[in-house]
Amino acid sequence: MAAVDRFYLLYREISRSCNFYIEALAIVGAWYTVRKCVSLAFDTYSMLRLHLIPKLGGEIDLVKQYGKWAVVTGSTDGIGKAYAEELAKRRVNIILISQNKEKLEAVSRSISETYKVETDFIVADFSKGREPYAAIKKALKDREIGILVNNVGMFYPYPDYFTNVSEDVLWDMININIASANMMTHIVLPGMVEKKKGAIVNVSSASCCQPTPMLTIYGASKTYLDYFSRALHYEYASKGIFVQSLTPFIIVTKMAECSSSVSRRSFFFPSAEEYVSHAISTLGLSTRTTGYWKHAIKFTLGEHLPEWIWAWFAMYFCRTVRKEALTHKVK
Repeated sequence: MAAVDRFYLLYREISRSCNFYIEALAIVGAWYTVRKCVSLAFDTYSMLRLHLIPKLGGEIDLVKQYGKWAVVTGSTDGIGKAYAEELAKRRVNIILISQNKEKLEAVSRSISETYKVETDFIVADFSKGREPYAAIKKALKDREIGILVNNVGMFYPYPDYFTNVSEDVLWDMININIASANMMTHIVLPGMVEKKKGAIVNVSSASCCQPTPMLTIYGASKTYLDYFSRALHYEYASKGIFVQSLTPFIIVTKMAECSSSVSRRSFFFPSAEEYVSHAISTLGLSTRTTGYWKHAIKFTLGEHLPEWIWAWFAMYFCRTVRKEALTHKVK
C-alpha cells in the first residue's frame, strides 16, 4: 500500500505540473492567435484603405496638391511612359527624360495631343555618370516641379551569377539605378521645399523584400532606393514633401522579355498601364507600397518567409529563366 500511495502522490504532482504547463501553453497560444488576428485585421484594413477606397472616391487634384509639372525619367517605355500618361490624364504637365530623342519626340507629341497638356523633353543618358545633370538642372531651372518620378532603371539581360556580369553592366547599373535618383532628387527637391509641397516617387522593386540571388546587383540597387526613399520622407515630410517607395513584383515590360513565362500579362503580371493606374492612386497615402493589391499579397507573404526559402525559390526561378535565355541565345 505504501508503494501505491507513493505512486499516487507522484502521479498527482506530475499532473499538477503538466496542468500548469498546459495552461501556460494555452495562454501563449491564445495570445499568439489574437496577435495574428489583430495583425491580419490591420493589414486587411490597410490594403482596403490603400487600394480600394481611393478607387471608390474621387481623384485627388494632383496639380493643386503638388504642382503643375511632373518630371518622369525613363519615360519612353513601360512604367515610365504609363506614369507620364496617367499624370497627364490628371492635367499635370509632363517633362520626359530619356536617351532616345526620336522616342521622346513621339511620346511627348502623343501625350500633348491626347491629354491636352503641355509637354517637354530632355535627352539624357544616365549611364554617363555626372555628365548629363548640368544640362538637366539648366532645363528644369524655372519650372514649378511638383512631382518627380525616378523610374529609369536597368535590369540584367537575364539573371546571372555575379562574376558573369561585365564591369560595364555593373557601372551602368550603379549609375542608372542609384545615382540617377540621387541626382534628380537633389536637383528638384530645393524647389519643392521652397514651395512647401511636392512628391517624389522612386520605383524600387520587390527584390528588396529579401536577398535575391542571381539578381544581386539589381536587388541591391533597388534596396538602396527603398532605404533612400523612406529615410528621405522622414527628413522632408515636415516641409510638405511626400516621398514614396514603390516595390512592385514583375510587370510585363521590356525588362521581362528574357523569359516567356513572365513576359505575358496574367493575374499577377499586369501590364504597365494596369499597374500604374493602381499605383498612382496610392500617392500621398503610403510611403512604401507595391502599388498594386495583387502584388501587396505576394510582398506580405515574401516578407514573412524565412530568408532561406525566399533565396531557394529565387535561385530556382532565376536558374530557369537563365537557362531559357541562354537556350534562345544559342538558337
